Amino acid sequence: MTGGRYFNRDLSWIDFNRRVLEEGLRSDLPPLERFRFLAIVSSNLDEFFMVRVAAVKRALRNGGNNPDPSGLSPAEQLREISEKVRSLVSRQYACLLDEVFPELAKGGLVLVRPQAYTRSQRDYLESFFMTRIYPILTPLRVEDEAPLPSIDSFCMNAAFLLMPENPCQGEPVYPGGEKPESGGAYIAMVQIPQTLNRIIRLPGETEARRRDAGETGEAVCWALLEDLLVTWGARFFPGLQVKESLLFKVNRDADFSVDERRDEDFIEAMEEVLESREKSRAVRMVYSPGSLRLRDELARRLSLEEDDLYCLEEPFNLGGLFDLAGLQGFDVLREKARRIYPCPAFSGDEPVWDRISQGDVMIHLPYQSFDPVVRFFQDAAHDPQVISVKTALYRTSGNSPIIRALEEAAMNGKQVIALVELKARFDEERNISWANRLEKAGVIVVYGLARLKVHAKITLVIREEQDQIKRYVHLSTGNYNDKTARLYEDLCLFTCREDIAFDAGLLFNMITGYSAIQPMRKLVIAPTSLKRRLLELIGREANRSGQGNPGKIMAKVNSLVDPEIIDALYRASQAGVRVLLCVRGICALVPGLPGLSENIRVISVIDRYLEHSRIFYFANGGAEEIFLSSADWMPRNLDRRIELMFPVLQENIRARIRDTLEAYFRDNVQARLLESGGGWSRLCPAPGETPFRVQEYLLSRAAAEQPETARTEFVVRRSPPSR
Repeated sequence: MTGGRYFNRDLSWIDFNRRVLEEGLRSDLPPLERFRFLAIVSSNLDEFFMVRVAAVKRALRNGGNNPDPSGLSPAEQLREISEKVRSLVSRQYACLLDEVFPELAKGGLVLVRPQAYTRSQRDYLESFFMTRIYPILTPLRVEDEAPLPSIDSFCMNAAFLLMPENPCQGEPVYPGGEKPESGGAYIAMVQIPQTLNRIIRLPGETEARRRDAGETGEAVCWALLEDLLVTWGARFFPGLQVKESLLFKVNRDADFSVDERRDEDFIEAMEEVLESREKSRAVRMVYSPGSLRLRDELARRLSLEEDDLYCLEEPFNLGGLFDLAGLQGFDVLREKARRIYPCPAFSGDEPVWDRISQGDVMIHLPYQSFDPVVRFFQDAAHDPQVISVKTALYRTSGNSPIIRALEEAAMNGKQVIALVELKARFDEERNISWANRLEKAGVIVVYGLARLKVHAKITLVIREEQDQIKRYVHLSTGNYNDKTARLYEDLCLFTCREDIAFDAGLLFNMITGYSAIQPMRKLVIAPTSLKRRLLELIGREANRSGQGNPGKIMAKVNSLVDPEIIDALYRASQAGVRVLLCVRGICALVPGLPGLSENIRVISVIDRYLEHSRIFYFANGGAEEIFLSSADWMPRNLDRRIELMFPVLQENIRARIRDTLEAYFRDNVQARLLESGGGWSRLCPAPGETPFRVQEYLLSRAAAEQPETARTEFVVRRSPPSR
């Protein structure tokens, strides 16, 4: 971080992960919850190195010495990133090995490492390896000065240093048919496919061991797949001895884009990008304590320097062990499951169109169920009065009910237009797969726009009613993903307002056809007008702010990086506007600087659900305005993506969202406050103050909104309705 006008975005991102890590460090949380936070940090770091660090390293290789807005050069950024990440993972693994795993063992979930295998466990695991694992894995030789075998960024690997042994019978077959020179050695590696479960449950034998240790209750012992590979990996190399071994993982550069000029074969171009990622430049290698000789040879082959090498105690790649947090039968080791409440605006089997026609409906995920969104698509698929469905899909789940509904709609004769964003990073392969499915079902699939990623979340359903056309719109801050809707906090709106529906139609026309930029009535679109509109709203608040009537801005975003937006907020602060910002992740704005930002307060909330909604509030001299958006306040969102900002026009919904936004700034349990020096301090209740946790409040509010009398929950159809 620096003492200037802006914090460095990448160092701020690492600080966000330190806040996530702090949740894992909390001894008052159940151990599986702590493990989940530690695993999230590992997954986040992988993506960070593949995208952000790769970009900084490329700038350095290309001779770039220009400082970023914070004043740091690429070399300085890389040096500080390395220091911060090493400090972070050191705390992470100390917590994992010294606290979380021992707590899990006390609770009955016991990780057994090779040195602690009992005879029967060893026999079972050896048999398991030879019958279930050995036939799947493939050893690959590493030949002198030849390119390394393909190393996927998401897979773990084992490397083996092999020496010839004196065979008792016959002559071993050596790679290439030749023996190594005297004293020489071979290197081979084995990749562990992502499809294999790294958690191997061990049968029996736990009760006696726990009694001997003075522990009670049932227990399950589990082993790591990679431990089996290291222990019995010699079976792949008969006639050779395994002298040394090393587990490792490589993060490769994923920060490059498809050739956007290839409109005629865009999917093929995208597939080439995916293939290229497997061979792109290595950015980081994570490895286990073990063979330094193998480490150095791999680093040399991958052109990695010492600062690019991260030695971690096993098990590393914690993101690949997320299944551990969801193991059945260990509820005592995790927080009690939270209920997801039905949206009280929808009930029973009433058609969604009838309810939306009565007024706008807002759903707050995951406190309220995602089911009405699924039903919106399902009813559109089977309602004979629905003529057309248009949707923009960024990410969705692997077995998505929304994809199935779109397929059914097309097969039922509806016109279905699906804008599929193939450039959704790390979801490209999945998006290509279900785009092909949709096309086979008769859906008209449009593959985004050249040089612009479509990040907006919008669906338009056109229905014929009483010899007229009526349009229904769904807008959201989050993706059409039924899985993440249970974990991500988001807001979505159903409306049939003619002005919004008209704008939605214009938007789809612009992104599926050819069109000059059209003026919108209510929707605000990036990259054409969203930043300009935000700057106008911030500037208007500054202009209307006076000593007796100070302005007020409240915003909730995932990241705040854009210098123009930050400078506008500084000007608002200097004009006396009170600025309250809830920023989950990256924040480049420096609060609390005298004469510049003393009226700006920045908090971050890290809790059980991932904060994901974007909410913008402007007091506007008493005629307050509230907007929701798919866009964060970053240059990529405001300048290089198709994004949406939409107003909240219905008073009861506006009041509910204002209450939601204000609640975040009352949190004194899970919120951290950003200080002008760059540190984050956890907020605590003042003496006599009642603890307030915003996510618990929003959950209790959703419960309180349920009708007192029992009523049928909203029905999500798993099959077409009977006629």
